Amino acid sequence: MSDTKSLREDALKYHEFPKPGKLEIRATKPMATGRDLALAYSPGVAEACIEISKDPTTASRYTARGNLVAVVSNGSAVLGLGNIGALASKPVMEGKAVLFKKFAGIDCFDIEVNESDPEKLADIVCALEPTFGAINLEDIKAPDCFIVEKLCRERMNIPVFHDDQHGTAIVVGAAATNALHVAGKKFEDIKIVSTGGGAAGIACLNMLLQLGVKRENVWLCDIEGLVYEGRTADMTPQKADYAQKSDLRTLDDVIEGADLFLGLSGPGVLKPEMVAKMADNPIVFALANPTPEIMPDEARAVKPDVIMATGRSDFPNQVNNVLCFPFIFRGALDVGATEINDAMKVACVEGIAELARATTSAEAAAAYQGEQLTFGREYLIPKPFDPRLSETVARAVAKAAMETGVATRPTDLDAYRDQLNAGVFKSSMLMRPVFQAAATASRRIVFTEGEDERVLRAAQAILEETTEKPILIGRPDVINTRCERLGLAIRPERDFELVNPESDSRYRDYWQSYHALMARKGVAPDLARAIMRTNTTAIGAVMVHRGDADSMICGTFGEYRWHLNYVQQVLGNDTYSPDGALSLMILEDGPLFLTDTHVWSQPTPEQLAKAALGAARHARRFGVEPRVAFCSQSQFGNQSYGSGQRLREAIAILDTLDTDFEYEGEMNIDAALDADLRERLLPGNRLNGAANVLVFGHADAASGVRNILKTKGNALAVGPILMGMGNRVHITTPSVTARGLLNMAAIAGTPVKTYG
Repeated sequence: MSDTKSLREDALKYHEFPKPGKLEIRATKPMATGRDLALAYSPGVAEACIEISKDPTTASRYTARGNLVAVVSNGSAVLGLGNIGALASKPVMEGKAVLFKKFAGIDCFDIEVNESDPEKLADIVCALEPTFGAINLEDIKAPDCFIVEKLCRERMNIPVFHDDQHGTAIVVGAAATNALHVAGKKFEDIKIVSTGGGAAGIACLNMLLQLGVKRENVWLCDIEGLVYEGRTADMTPQKADYAQKSDLRTLDDVIEGADLFLGLSGPGVLKPEMVAKMADNPIVFALANPTPEIMPDEARAVKPDVIMATGRSDFPNQVNNVLCFPFIFRGALDVGATEINDAMKVACVEGIAELARATTSAEAAAAYQGEQLTFGREYLIPKPFDPRLSETVARAVAKAAMETGVATRPTDLDAYRDQLNAGVFKSSMLMRPVFQAAATASRRIVFTEGEDERVLRAAQAILEETTEKPILIGRPDVINTRCERLGLAIRPERDFELVNPESDSRYRDYWQSYHALMARKGVAPDLARAIMRTNTTAIGAVMVHRGDADSMICGTFGEYRWHLNYVQQVLGNDTYSPDGALSLMILEDGPLFLTDTHVWSQPTPEQLAKAALGAARHARRFGVEPRVAFCSQSQFGNQSYGSGQRLREAIAILDTLDTDFEYEGEMNIDAALDADLRERLLPGNRLNGAANVLVFGHADAASGVRNILKTKGNALAVGPILMGMGNRVHITTPSVTARGLLNMAAIAGTPVKTYG
């Protein structure tokens, strides 16, 4: 089966199953009782209507309008398919709506309109203003799109943005900014030759002028050849703005010495011999889809120094509107902008370009494994799945809207940054008090698997976002090579301390310290020497033991209890001993702490009581008031054996202590999470509301719930947090991400009491 046929079949199945289309509407408020119905509809809905009639700006408080965008098309210029009509364009518009939701959390309605008259289409769009916070015009042919957008912008008091024009122009502007940076050229000095006088082509040229290109240095060609003064064939006012006073007539005539070719036309328009005539370090943006104006290998064959971009995802430097439109709308909506103006567009350009020059995010690297994501010829613009786009671009757009006076709801930009990050990183808001606490103490944290890519990315983030000082265990040549390959700015010794297991001046001290601890536990000097050369977990533990580090993080590979064994050997004593592993699960409706997920298979009552105490302390570190439920197959004493018995004894231990948190049990998980059910089973129980800390009598149960929530419940896992070791050590799991390691570093970044 050919790749094309396979793609076609897969695409049709994707759109048809498990239910037709790519969108559905879901309620955001409960609708389970008569009271809910009365609030949502009659009579309660009248109160919201009255408030909006008094003050129209409150619509963004009481309805979804402030986060709702219309994607509007008449299907007259769909992708590379042409004028296929409104109905056939619906899959594309649904897809656009999905991208809005995925990348920026913006809700969308796709609206396909059977109207070819641009003025009538503008009338229809303008009539939609009460429903939407912004309008995204899509796939409307030129020059009709210019007319529709102009009329809508003049008559509507919400942002109207034709993405085919301005979205393409913004991403081209960002790519051109960075391409010139690589080529060592400036906008004001370059010669541009462009093919395609449609909506996207004209908008791109307009954007390049805003960025500093001189109009006299722009040579626009279309199917009729050069756009020149006096030409009458296939002309529009927009093309006429770029007419040259020249006797030259063809693309081949004008390409000589061009610094930038901008193609938004058709396949094969730019010939290799034309590229050969371009300036040194030429920039070729061949953006026709699916077949570009010239293929990258053809261009490189005649100009090895060419800097290429296309519209395709299978080549480097894909110019993709998804880098722009979700985030420019996000910023505009969040400050209640009345329009998207030139300053906001330029801010978007600068934000995208700046992000590509920064260190690549771990999340983007994970999404594009195997690709080189280091700024340069092959990486001019960020990848769509780079989560930093939201914070960087939307914030820049919001700032520009406020500075130019079109924002009706100005906001604090620092708080807005936190809000955007919270929307992207589910752990962001919950981790904030932990990061704030860590900022008060500068602790040295040793990562025992320092050669791992996730650790290197986490170390970079730690240096950028915290006051902590990472120490990495690993071979310097390996770490240097990987940092360079990954595009990380950090380097050993300059930015962080390095412990080289193969050669470190402290080696003798370390093996002797380890031997002193283990001499009467069967570890001879030769074995101690070998362990200090090969076992990075043991090395890290000795560092903490000797005071060369304040805390250690290990476990990115290997089995949890294997690491725990060496941790206990070196760091366990009468003061510090493991009291269980606490996993934080960040769910859509809030956090849920689970213990013990990793340390004790069948914890004793004493261990269960200590685990509950430690979990309560840690919950408060996250700003959560703990409500602890002891979970078992047994329900409030209906089984006199097994985990129920041990949990009841643990509760009895807590009853003798001066505790300051709610706890109850033993009970089933559903009773722990459902206060009404629990009240029916045990009226007057001492737990108020749903439990947020679950203590299990078996590690199998705790670990099983953790993994189900993580894989099927869309929960983000933080931890496990090793309790009882004074925050001197934490053991992660092989599934941990770079972001997870950064979170663990923040958790390790503050001293805590014993058992916490």
